[in-house]
Amino acid sequence: MAANEIVEALQGGFPKAQVMLPGTNEFSTLNTSYFSKAQAELQPMAIFLPRDTEDVVKFIRIIGPHALQGRVKFAVRGAGQQPALGCNNVHDGITVDLRNLTGIQLKNNDTTVSIGAGERWGDVYSTLQEKGLAVTGSRSSMGGIGGLGLSGGLSFFSTREGFITDNVTNFEVVLASGEVTNANINENTDLFVSLRGGGNNFAIVTRYDMRTFKQGKFWGGTVFYFANSFPSQVEAYVKELKDPKPTDETHIMLGAGYSTVFAKVSDIVCMNQVYYTKEVENPPVLDPYVNMQPQMDHLRSVRMLDLVDAAKEQAKHGSSTSRVSYMNTTIKADVPTLMAAYETYVNALGPLKSIEGLTTSLTLQAYPKSLLEKTASAGGNSLGINPLDGPLMSILILSFWKNKEDDDKIRSTFKGVIESVDKDATTRGTAVPYKYMNYAAPFQDPIGSYGEESKAKLQATSKKYDPEGLFQKGVVGGWKLFV
Repeated sequence: MAANEIVEALQGGFPKAQVMLPGTNEFSTLNTSYFSKAQAELQPMAIFLPRDTEDVVKFIRIIGPHALQGRVKFAVRGAGQQPALGCNNVHDGITVDLRNLTGIQLKNNDTTVSIGAGERWGDVYSTLQEKGLAVTGSRSSMGGIGGLGLSGGLSFFSTREGFITDNVTNFEVVLASGEVTNANINENTDLFVSLRGGGNNFAIVTRYDMRTFKQGKFWGGTVFYFANSFPSQVEAYVKELKDPKPTDETHIMLGAGYSTVFAKVSDIVCMNQVYYTKEVENPPVLDPYVNMQPQMDHLRSVRMLDLVDAAKEQAKHGSSTSRVSYMNTTIKADVPTLMAAYETYVNALGPLKSIEGLTTSLTLQAYPKSLLEKTASAGGNSLGINPLDGPLMSILILSFWKNKEDDDKIRSTFKGVIESVDKDATTRGTAVPYKYMNYAAPFQDPIGSYGEESKAKLQATSKKYDPEGLFQKGVVGGWKLFV
């Protein structure tokens, strides 16, 4: 069957408004609405917009046989925030855009919230905040549910509540067979654990049920400062993580980098994003991260806020009309290793500073022991992290730039930085295999980083629930299980 016949089969099965074709304004609007501008350079032959779970079932039954025979590929898009090329869009295939799978419903005496796969976290937070509740979700209001719910994920509350994926209590999914089923701690438990970190490898998730908790206002915001203070910030961060009795109410991100926006002010600019998740003004535990001098006082935003405010502020920091790259690694929380990583990153920046529209940062985010220890009691996940190895530190290199011709230079430079950091950490005995999927670059292997045992379990789950391999052969984006 030719490609146009596959599109015609979709058009025959659904109303015209659900199958967007190239050359229309509707198609163009959807295909240029990704977080990374580069994603829009992939041109699907159609964008399909399911209205509900039954539409996803029907899509799988129409497209599945053709995908298994190599006649068509498809991609699944939630909010379109993941910048890895092909992760949520596909060239000359069908992109399934879940934006119309909405709905936010509290149940079980408000202890659980059901969230449609097309929702964004900002609307979830607004709904829950009216009840004095929250969930572990994206720190940005613009983030989608699936990218974090299926990969791990850190929230403002992760030190206290655990990974985002560990707070998903049930996944409603459409399997390769077209069957609708649920995966939770009581049903399809192997699929449940595999979805917690396994990405797009098993099914199309149409609904996420998540554990809620009571949450009021909290203290936090952003501080901009200069490179001379960055070493003391790293030292304070590691010291806190290794405190015998650390608080589980903080969430801290330390960043340092270069931006054409600040180039006339300082070559390297640093930014702390810090939160204390109780309604306490100026908590002493945050003093090291907000009181360094000098700082850019006019950009300081530390204050009492609520979850909706905090997520809106984060969305502004992450907004983009640019090309975007993520890549990451993980090490044990160790000051010399972290400072060596910082120096390696800074030393690589020189040849990149002439690139138009460049903003890049090296960002440190902790996986405290309290976070890692939540996994087992929450039913487990597939990330393969041993809590005894904690506390750990995520190292993210995030980059924005304007022009396609600079892609290779930026990506190859920072690939070299990540590889150097990993090599140095191995020499120091502080290396950790884990690569966070939602921050991974195409050259990285997050599935393999989970370890042989976890990968084997993921492969077994795939063979059980998708025996013909639809989500391996038909969904080619993301990170696959049998490579």
